[in-house]
Order: sequence, then C-alpha cells, then structure tokens
Amino acid sequence: MNGGILFLSLLGFLPLVIPTCPVPCKCATNIIDCTSKDLTVEKLPVAFRPSAEIIHLGYNRLTSIPSGLFDNLKSLQVVYLQGNPWECNCDILYLRSWLQWQQNRTLYRDVRCASPAHLQDRIIAYLTEDEIISTCQYWYCSLALLSQVCLFIFLFLQGILVIFIIVYLQKFRRMTAERLIVTAVQSRT
Repeated sequence: MNGGILFLSLLGFLPLVIPTCPVPCKCATNIIDCTSKDLTVEKLPVAFRPSAEIIHLGYNRLTSIPSGLFDNLKSLQVVYLQGNPWECNCDILYLRSWLQWQQNRTLYRDVRCASPAHLQDRIIAYLTEDEIISTCQYWYCSLALLSQVCLFIFLFLQGILVIFIIVYLQKFRRMTAERLIVTAVQSRT
C-alpha cells in the first residue's frame, strides 16, 4: 500500500522533473527549437528540459536572458542566439557571463548589442563589466538615494517614538511619586 502511494506521488511530480516541450517551441530528442517565435523576455519559457543539448532562440525579440536560465542544463552544448535586439544594459550581465564561460566563443560572434548607441554592434561576450555597468549607474544612484531617504525617515520615526516613550515614562514616574506621597500622607492620618 505504501509503495503504491509513493509511486502515485512520484507520478504527480514527474511533470515538474521532466518538463515537456515549452510552448511555442518545437522539440526533438535533445533539441529545442524556438527560432522566429516572436519571443520576448516575458514570453520566454521559464525552464528547458534538463536533457537539452541544443537550444535555438535566434531571430526573436529577446533583449536579455533571465538570470540562471541555462545554469541547470548540464547537457547543454550550444544556444543559438543570433538575430535578437540585445539591450546591453544591466539585464545583459547574466548572458555576458554565460557567454564568457563557453568553450567555443566563435559560435557567439553574431550575438551583438542593438542598444545603447555607444555599444551598438559590439559582441556581448567581449564587453567589459564596466562598459555594461556604466549604462546602469543612474539606476544604482536612484536606488541608493531612495534607500537613504527611507533609512532617514525610519530613523526619524524611531527618534520620535523614543522621545514619546521617555516623556511617557517621566510622566508615569511623577504620577507614581505623587501617588506614593498621597498614600504616605493618608497612612499617617
């Protein structure tokens, strides 16, 4: 009986372990073909089957690749990425890092920046981190400023709360002292 329950529960989890062919792609044994499917980052499959060796993502509308998308694909040999309008900003850091870890970078010479203008037509694998981060500094500065403002407001509110607690405790101490005096006077009479 316990073996049957275990078997049924494993069957229920199999779709999570062995994903089917992602929509709208076409799949063969170890090949996933998503070429020219009008995919964007939002429409890109969140995962590919672990046994995938070749993935075709060329000629879509991809501007970046979500962080970690290719990390658990141990059998992966090549991903075709050409023909996409890559935006070489902060969101491209994962793809650049992944490309730099590839043995045969010549396969990725057609993976080039479409924007911003100063990086246009540059090969993503050969961009320096500084070149990419320079496109995102405004965002980092805005985030840092927002964080500092929030921290200041939080500390200001904590200071006000501490002042209220001190005032309340002093008032409570006076009331207790007055009550002790009244009790002492009443007990003498």
